[in-house]
Amino acid sequence: MAAGSRASPEVRIGIDLGGTKTEGVVLNEAGDVLQRQRRPTPTPQGYEAIIRNVVDLVLALEAEAGRACRVGIGAPGSISRQSGLLRNSNTTCLNGRPLRADLERLLGRPVRIENDANCFILSEAVDGAARDVPTAFGVIMGTGVGGGIVLNGRLHEGLQCLGGEWGHNVLEPDGPPCYCGQRGCVELFLSGPGLVRDYEIHGGEPGHDAAWIAARADLGEPAADATIRRFLVRFGRALATVINILDPHVIVLGGGLSHMSRLYDDGPAEVARHVFIDEFVTPIRRNAHGDSSGVRGAAQLWAPFE
Repeated sequence: MAAGSRASPEVRIGIDLGGTKTEGVVLNEAGDVLQRQRRPTPTPQGYEAIIRNVVDLVLALEAEAGRACRVGIGAPGSISRQSGLLRNSNTTCLNGRPLRADLERLLGRPVRIENDANCFILSEAVDGAARDVPTAFGVIMGTGVGGGIVLNGRLHEGLQCLGGEWGHNVLEPDGPPCYCGQRGCVELFLSGPGLVRDYEIHGGEPGHDAAWIAARADLGEPAADATIRRFLVRFGRALATVINILDPHVIVLGGGLSHMSRLYDDGPAEVARHVFIDEFVTPIRRNAHGDSSGVRGAAQLWAPFE
């Protein structure tokens, strides 16, 4: 399918641009995934290799679909409304680069780009765990920590496209340094690498990932259990701040750490300790679409038949 050919409104392509993998789907007007491809993100090769990888993936999906499609992309960070450049990405080689402009030039058509956490909660609001409520806050806890807000079915980006960015609020001022220039950000504690770091500095056996530590905690291993308890305390403090400001009808969790059952069993009580209300009733839900939420939400940046 040649770049620049007229895009079909009935099907849309969503791309989830991650630091380690890039996934793409073709979504029809009913929200069904028609095609899916996943490939490694060539982050070590830098910016040019990353955008070429995205373009190649779009063209491969269009070849399978037999038509050109509108393209939405979920990316770490956000596009500055002032400069048009990407910023605040933990894939740091993307920062300060004209990601949208370059992709539009290479594909020969408009491209919509949103923060990956925004794409996640948009998908869950359209037909997932937040489809039945007017306001929702989406939480991503994986390699990094992000958030997104949906109000009455629409993304709330805010004046500077910072809506929902709770991962770089300072949680512990004396905490470790963050790539953003601050110390003790939420992301440094509630991400997968943050959980692993906490386990190791408190005497846990090195060389394991967050899922292994969570599984060991469920088995009663003392160091792992203590790590998860500290994680839950920090989760409660950090999320309570968001709830005090936004008071959403639902919290939806995503990312690799969202699989931990104790977030749903014990997490609400930890949040309740810090929320400014005598009765905490905000539901904290698992996502409905798993790892597909972000890529589906990227496609849903274009409404059907738009």
